[in-house]
Amino acid sequence: MKKILVTGGAGFLGSHLCDRLIAAGDQVICLDNLHTGSRGNIAQLETHPNFSLLLQDVTDPFPESLNVDEIYNLACPASPVHYQNDPVRTVRTNVHGAINVLELARKSNAKVLQASTSEVYGDPEVHPQPESYWGQVNPIGIRSCYDEGKRCAETLFFDYWRQYQVRIKVVRIFNTYGPRMQKNDGRVVSNFIVSALNNENITIYGDGLQTRSFCYVDDLIDAMLRTMQTQDTFVGPINLGNPQENTMLELATAIIALCKSTSELEFMDLPSDDPKRRMPDIDLARKILKWQPTVELKDGLRSAIEYFEKII
Repeated sequence: MKKILVTGGAGFLGSHLCDRLIAAGDQVICLDNLHTGSRGNIAQLETHPNFSLLLQDVTDPFPESLNVDEIYNLACPASPVHYQNDPVRTVRTNVHGAINVLELARKSNAKVLQASTSEVYGDPEVHPQPESYWGQVNPIGIRSCYDEGKRCAETLFFDYWRQYQVRIKVVRIFNTYGPRMQKNDGRVVSNFIVSALNNENITIYGDGLQTRSFCYVDDLIDAMLRTMQTQDTFVGPINLGNPQENTMLELATAIIALCKSTSELEFMDLPSDDPKRRMPDIDLARKILKWQPTVELKDGLRSAIEYFEKII
């Protein structure tokens, strides 16, 4: 039995990860301040003898007695609505939080995985985006607290690896969706589904031809677990996402059809620094992890829609 700390463990991705780790027989400590996470996401685990909840912010000092075998660092708001609401806090979560988990990993000789993001590529000039691409990020824009915060966290992880030989893994997560997303988190899949279920207009920014790639949560968690299981010599970064590109118009049309909705499209100006195209090159994941997504978009959307039908 491994003792594993999951920061941000009550969030969308974190709670699914905790489910999988508990199912595998591990002891899980979920650290979360419930700022954007939800106790409802982990309600099914709270009575399990191998699960415990540590209510605290990742930027606060960890208990001196805390000692673990592995750490998954998922603590940070991931949607623009939340991370732009308090940008200074977002930077602190990314940077101070990374230092805290890295110091714990150093003390415990634990493996530590950083949940980085496709946002490190900014508005990319290279398509699809390989791990070797350094990105095009505005350092002073409204998304910078998250983009640059995650980039700095990657820097810290690699410096702790080089300077202190901390055993690190860095994954760059592209758009992920599924049950337990918040209905008001501002992400495109949840926004479109909630609007469609309420038969309200779906807001499309710009001309709707900008693209994203959407990975179902179960596929993503599988890839994260496989990354943690790789040899210590492999540290990443590694792209995790779906190499299928969809426009916002295609996504909206599919969701309206699946919801049998009467929603219509409403067009608004494109927000500042919004990427035009986003799709991962996952050749490295195919080679190293023997992984690629298996859930088709419409199947995953049906699952997400069923979840939102229950909570709306």
